[in-house]
Amino acid sequence: MTALGRLAATELAGLSRGIGDVHFAISGRVFRALGPPALPVRVMHDAVARGTYAAVCGGLWAGARALPLDAPPAVLGALNGLIGDELHAVGSPLAIPMRAERIGEPRGRDVAVFVHGLGETELAWGPAPYGDRLPGWTPVYVRYNTGRSIAENAAELGALIEGLDWKIERIALVGHSMGGLVARSACARGGAWTERVTHTVSLGTPHDGAPLAQLVHGLAAALERAPETRPFARFLGRRSAGIRDLRRGVRDPLLPGARHGFVAATVTATDTHVVGRLLGDTLVLSGSARGEGDVLDLGGTHHLALLRAPAVHRQLQAWLT
Repeated sequence: MTALGRLAATELAGLSRGIGDVHFAISGRVFRALGPPALPVRVMHDAVARGTYAAVCGGLWAGARALPLDAPPAVLGALNGLIGDELHAVGSPLAIPMRAERIGEPRGRDVAVFVHGLGETELAWGPAPYGDRLPGWTPVYVRYNTGRSIAENAAELGALIEGLDWKIERIALVGHSMGGLVARSACARGGAWTERVTHTVSLGTPHDGAPLAQLVHGLAAALERAPETRPFARFLGRRSAGIRDLRRGVRDPLLPGARHGFVAATVTATDTHVVGRLLGDTLVLSGSARGEGDVLDLGGTHHLALLRAPAVHRQLQAWLT
């Protein structure tokens, strides 16, 4: 059985149990309202329901275990974003270690490190990634477990950069979404390597937190109040440490002496439009994406488009000179 098959079996069995918990919470409220006369019916109902859910749970477990599931990069990236901290804690082979997945050639003295966002891998940068089209810069495309906390990933990113084994004079960090927070936090932690950082660029990064993560946090708290909705609260409560960190963002001090670029996008033509002010790039508001440095505002652009936008590439070329 593959690791993904084992995980699918566990999650599907847990889903069945969660549905059962909702069922019993609702039926329990009804039977309590009916009082003692309904006790015989409740005993029979509960016995039949428990047997049914146990059978469904067992069937889902056995069926998922038998599936020849593999884990392509997109699936691995999404899984790590959702429950990567759990996978890391249990030593699952599905947990992605921090690593330089691809390094450009030749390996020159100016290095641009690209850090992807939540639930992504380095493949999110596309078939013709920015780093391959920045003359004079050697790209390093990082892959990491986005479900772990930003602080943990920042520490490991710093160690990875420190461990690059050729002569490096200048370092640029380019992060998309969560990747910008990881890069910013890594720089704030310090280390000898940060003395060579000349540029940082964040693309759609929620420095002040992401509205969706804040909404999920509030929804989980609200669902916890009633027994009927508590299983849904537990489900939302399982969100990874990385997702939880997106609620507040990161405003660590920027490195002095380096040039800092911020790309903020809105789905509307300008950020003054009421829809653009409410939605930003659909995941990050433009005010949260901006910072103390050079700012590029892009209208008519959504969050994921920042990974492959010609305007972003042109701006990177201008900033990294």
